[in-house]
Amino acid sequence: MEANKIIKKPLLTEKSYAGIASKVYTFEVDKNANKIEIAKAVEELFGVKVAKVNTCIVKGHKKSQNTKSGRTIGRTSDYKKAIVSLTEDSKTIAFFDSLS
Repeated sequence: MEANKIIKKPLLTEKSYAGIASKVYTFEVDKNANKIEIAKAVEELFGVKVAKVNTCIVKGHKKSQNTKSGRTIGRTSDYKKAIVSLTEDSKTIAFFDSLS
């Protein structure tokens, strides 16, 4: 699988902002990607050294909407989240440097 298809987008939350200073970054990744593939994709895309990858499946949230025909209840999509820690001697990811 290609690196661009494994890493979908960065996740920018309050908790992920706190990890930027210690070289811990959060990404939304492909559901079928494993930790080794995620580590190789981050190293290839950003030119850094990955120390550790933690993953989890995030369940979609319930959403409700009031319409003319009644109340509609649905869910957002589930996705896989990867928390990537870089080595101490690795450089930082430039995209996240501009945010902090």
